[in-house]
Amino acid sequence: MATIVLMGIAMGIAGTPNNDTPTSTMPDSFVYLRDVDPTIQQDMRYAGSDNFTGRPVPGYVAPECILVREAAEALKAAQADLKPLGYSLKVYDCYRPAQAVAAFVAWSSEPDDPDAKRTHYPNLSKSDLFPNYIATRSGHSRGATLDVTIVPIGTKPSPGEADPDKPEPCTEGDPADNGLDMGTGFDCFDTKANTVTTGLTAGEEKNRHLLLDVMSRHGFQNYPKEIWHFTFQPEPFPDTYFDFPILPRPGSEPDMPDRT
Repeated sequence: MATIVLMGIAMGIAGTPNNDTPTSTMPDSFVYLRDVDPTIQQDMRYAGSDNFTGRPVPGYVAPECILVREAAEALKAAQADLKPLGYSLKVYDCYRPAQAVAAFVAWSSEPDDPDAKRTHYPNLSKSDLFPNYIATRSGHSRGATLDVTIVPIGTKPSPGEADPDKPEPCTEGDPADNGLDMGTGFDCFDTKANTVTTGLTAGEEKNRHLLLDVMSRHGFQNYPKEIWHFTFQPEPFPDTYFDFPILPRPGSEPDMPDRT
């Protein structure tokens, strides 16, 4: 039976409390990625407005990547492989609280925002996004799934807030993003974001192969509908969906997303 860790109580799908009762704070088996490898860039899109909802998402109190320790250590090893090539990993999203997933589902019932549609799902309707692109229960909430790309070392992520004048659909890429060109922007709900697709340039194909190779060598399995989406295997919590909020790291100053 899958478990949802919600509001400090571990609840089964039928709503029956389990014997063990985790709190709403981060479990010891989870870590801040900055504490494992601070050289990996973080561009935490759901902590700001530069995402398909156009606003900060509930549960993202701080722009921090949190993962189960095994996934964070594997990501550190992948980063070590990229550094001699002049590249770094950059994460867009890591652990995702269950409350954030519920907010995505609620967003689906709202009227379309023309700007969000133009940028993130230019060729689909909202009803087409579930469940292939946006799950009603996300693997991100289990702590071993993340969204990631590759950037040249020394480049800076874009500002934390969405550009209201951003004219291009995600299928044309995202010139404000410092990531290698993968053929689309992040959170692009389109077949062009599929790991295997048509219409890519030779350079885009090369960049995708580099990402897939380094991630797969360190235990991450790609989701074939999203080139940026990977899950560490085997998952430490394959049947548990956590809901603790993403808070500032102890000792850090709470602030808005800085994409650093």
